[in-house]
Amino acid sequence: MEPTLTDTAIAVRSLHRRQGTFALHDVDVTVPAGLVTGLVGPNGAGKTTLVKSILGLVGTDSGSVGLFGTGSPQDAAVRERIGVVLDQVSAAPEWKVGAVGRYAGLLYERWDDRRFRDLLDRYDVPAGNRVGGLSRGQTVKLSLAMALAHDPELLVLDEPSSGLDPVARRELADTIREFVLDPGHTVLFSTHITEELDDLADHLVVLAGGTVAYEGAVDELHERFAVVRGAGPFPEVARPSTIGVRHDASGRWEGLIRSDDTAWFGPDVVIDQATTDDVVVHLAEGTRSTRKEITA
Repeated sequence: MEPTLTDTAIAVRSLHRRQGTFALHDVDVTVPAGLVTGLVGPNGAGKTTLVKSILGLVGTDSGSVGLFGTGSPQDAAVRERIGVVLDQVSAAPEWKVGAVGRYAGLLYERWDDRRFRDLLDRYDVPAGNRVGGLSRGQTVKLSLAMALAHDPELLVLDEPSSGLDPVARRELADTIREFVLDPGHTVLFSTHITEELDDLADHLVVLAGGTVAYEGAVDELHERFAVVRGAGPFPEVARPSTIGVRHDASGRWEGLIRSDDTAWFGPDVVIDQATTDDVVVHLAEGTRSTRKEITA
């Protein structure tokens, strides 16, 4: 069943965005309300461009972005309902951490400076330190405190765990889990670390080469796909139903198939349930191969 507008926090439709030699093209994404959606893909897949398009931070060539039903990312009332964690914190490096709240209070009507300072204490980010002197982990925690201190309904995070140590990554995951305990809260986070998706995400969007290669529930992903492995020549009769076939130097190969396509293969292959990492890797490889065929 297709989600209705009231079930949907973010709806991206037929979005095109060209930036230099890279382009998002014909992107359709639905982020269900009340769930954690993971946006995953290899580096250069277009995750950050898509996130910034959703937030209205970059323009689009065509297509639409709807937030909370019919809202636009350009509407101040809509932005009030969104907390954002990007790669860089929105504060000057010479500012002291505690003073960041005064700036943020000008942007959000619902800004709660007491909550901001409580979050800084909880995340162990010294209010007296300068923003430019913070570690990578402290910078992410400062961004989280800024994102949460105005009580948003939607939390959008772009590669938040990149460069974090395991302890900081666990703290970040705990924050996301705590946030979505409220059924009115929704999370969209981009990552290239597939282990995070299995741990956190309910819904998954796989982006490869500027297009959506898969969208659906994480549980359905594992049921829908399998990985087939073999040695020697790849059975050409199975190629149309196999995604992202990869060969190694020893002559072994592997590819991604739908779970109901196993009949194309003989008994000399190994077929296993696909992991999230398997799906992301092979969908990305399949997208690259398709582009090569088109441009050849």
